[in-house]
Amino acid sequence: MKKLVLLLAFLSKDIFASGGEAAHALPNPWMVIPFAVLLIMIATGPLFYHHFWEKNYPKIAIALGSITTFYYLVLLNDTHTLLHTAAEYISFIALLASLFVASGGILIKIDKKSTPLLNIFVLLFGSVIANIIGTTGASMLLIRPYIRINKNRIKPYHIIFFIFSVSNIGGALTPIGDPPLFLGFLRGVDFFWFVEHLWYLWLPTLIVLMAIFYVIDSRNKEPETDTDYTGKIEIKGTKNLIYLLVILISVFLDPGIFSWVPSLAPLPIGVREIIMFTVVYLSYKNADKEILEKNEFNFEPIREVAYLFIGIFATMIPALQLISYEAKVYGEQLNAGIFYWATGSLSAFLDNAPTFLNFLSAALGKYGMDVTIKEQVSEFAWLHPLYLQAISVAAVFFGAMTYIGNGPNFMVKSICERAGIKMPSFFGYLIKYSIPILLPLFTILWFIVYYGRG
Repeated sequence: MKKLVLLLAFLSKDIFASGGEAAHALPNPWMVIPFAVLLIMIATGPLFYHHFWEKNYPKIAIALGSITTFYYLVLLNDTHTLLHTAAEYISFIALLASLFVASGGILIKIDKKSTPLLNIFVLLFGSVIANIIGTTGASMLLIRPYIRINKNRIKPYHIIFFIFSVSNIGGALTPIGDPPLFLGFLRGVDFFWFVEHLWYLWLPTLIVLMAIFYVIDSRNKEPETDTDYTGKIEIKGTKNLIYLLVILISVFLDPGIFSWVPSLAPLPIGVREIIMFTVVYLSYKNADKEILEKNEFNFEPIREVAYLFIGIFATMIPALQLISYEAKVYGEQLNAGIFYWATGSLSAFLDNAPTFLNFLSAALGKYGMDVTIKEQVSEFAWLHPLYLQAISVAAVFFGAMTYIGNGPNFMVKSICERAGIKMPSFFGYLIKYSIPILLPLFTILWFIVYYGRG
């Protein structure tokens, strides 16, 4: 653990002490403060100054993001980083918004009595399809019917385990499942590498999670009612499945995958994002209004995510750059276990996609390879699978540790709160659920698979 502490606790030491070109290219470590302030306000706002936060969070997120933007634009004269971050944010919000609106026009009715086994079936089904339509797609498609199934006995833990499994851990088997894996695919990792090397970590983790959920859910009895259940499963708005298919196909419309896809650089938007925003418009305009009403659909959840994450994306730029630098400095000293904990702990609070890429770059550097060369990334994946496995599983799994660890987490939270479910605070989520449930599980995983290896 000493090397991990060196990497995470002394990020600023070499920055202040170093000279030369690298020092001029890196941001001042004090510029991490806006990001820290935003995280603290996200954690404390709903708890201690709820009305102020609800009214002003868009202004706060944009104001803090503007501080970082001004610093890079005026003081560092670094427009490249800002454009790159803008492109990442637009891609992020285009995917979430299109999946959110398209799935909002689909009504799934499961007329069965809520039981632990039925809930586990929904959670496992969502975890599997997360690898086909992404964790965001699976979350948006299933969260509303999941709430309806449990309407007579819904508790916060129902939603927390949904976030654990469907919104995060479930999507670890394909590049479609979670953004970090898609970045790995774009860089040269074979599409089926992830399922081959992660399934035997994915499956037992989900089984243990479901066992814990079963114990908790078995104690929560549904009140006796006169309701007669037909046992039917009904799906309305199936035309929106076509929109989901279009979104899925558009994910691959990247110049890095197909050379015939035009690049719109230097614009921070591509053909993929244009298609996704078009889906947002068309799927909402053509949606069945009765289905939207029954789904209690409104734009507030995606609005909240859009504002908060524009602040997060902007303010985390200095943190990511400092981490990238330190990862390269200490890369040769790090084994697979350290990569696992470093990637995981940072993915819980930072965007897991660039965190994944930074540590992948550092791992490649241990062997004199370059993350920008596809052939070398592909060779690394097959010659040194333990490192890529550790970085991949940590980036995906640890996204479940906080509400901001992965985009769908916050959207699910927002949808549930607007459905009248009292969700735990940022700290409540950490202290009551993710630390006592996930952290021991992830520690056991590290001890069995990575301890003393690499």
